[in-house]
Amino acid sequence: MIPLSVLDLSPIIEGGDAAQSLANSLDLARHAEAQGYRRYWLAEHHNSPGIASAATAVVIGHVAGGTSTIRVGAGGIMLPNHAPLMVAEAFGTLASLYPGRIDLGLGRAPGTDLATTRALRRNLASDADSFPQDVIELMGYFRPIEAGQQVRAIPGAGLDVPIWILGSSTFGAQLAAYLGLPYAFASHFAPADMMQAISLYRQGFRPSERLAAPYVMLGLNVCAADTDQEARRLFSSHQQAVIARRTGRRGPLPPPVDDFEESLDARGHAILRDATACSVVGSPETVRQGLAAFIAQTGADEIMVAGNVFDHAARVRSFEITAEVHMRNGRAA
Repeated sequence: MIPLSVLDLSPIIEGGDAAQSLANSLDLARHAEAQGYRRYWLAEHHNSPGIASAATAVVIGHVAGGTSTIRVGAGGIMLPNHAPLMVAEAFGTLASLYPGRIDLGLGRAPGTDLATTRALRRNLASDADSFPQDVIELMGYFRPIEAGQQVRAIPGAGLDVPIWILGSSTFGAQLAAYLGLPYAFASHFAPADMMQAISLYRQGFRPSERLAAPYVMLGLNVCAADTDQEARRLFSSHQQAVIARRTGRRGPLPPPVDDFEESLDARGHAILRDATACSVVGSPETVRQGLAAFIAQTGADEIMVAGNVFDHAARVRSFEITAEVHMRNGRAA
């Protein structure tokens, strides 16, 4: 039975605030830990009214401090926004506080719009084109300190912090393969290149001191409820947010509505087909079958479940159902 993990954007709902979202994230992480999820990752986004995890390393510390066994990490840190040394120090600090529990996923997108990207960076010399060099520099800071080394990450040097490459295109797949790192593909929002990226990564993988064989984790939207109808209603919050984001109308996560897809025009349907093709929505049995089919199709080594649901109790229940039916699949296999 392959492991399941959680991707949390710490959603800010309409009428809510970041404080409540961050409290909900910790509560969900505690439930995920009890239900056997392997990891709990948070993502870096900026200037997003519906996401509370902008200061990702801080939120990771909040979640790790309130749990005891689940791995907690970044899915991911958008490296062009940061000096590699500062990332190494931040995650070296987290790894020192929570040994053996911290993951560091790295992405090359800014996680925001151009204006906010300019506000994030003192200059724009650091960009996506330098991402491979920045990853290598960052990895170097986690190596044991060598004689004469002038710049050191303290904490950080000599610590075992697993590094992942994240991607939504084939670029990340090729970089992860070349560096011999585990690869997480963002199929939960950019599914178009998923199968090609998996193939390129596995075919080009070069064993490294960090990883002996290719390891693929795939994002999957899952919304589970007692009935198919209720799950589709709950999933409409995510669908509304996707369309709003793709059309430049970002905001808090909206409440669900009945029969949302029936109200959409052709453009709305096209956006959802493009962005949510890797989604499993329905009753426990529907989710059980959908999970099994997705794993069989992709051969994923791990699934990272994304699930933005407006009502926190319903969100917790969705992840609980997902864990239960996945375990049932494992017993059947």
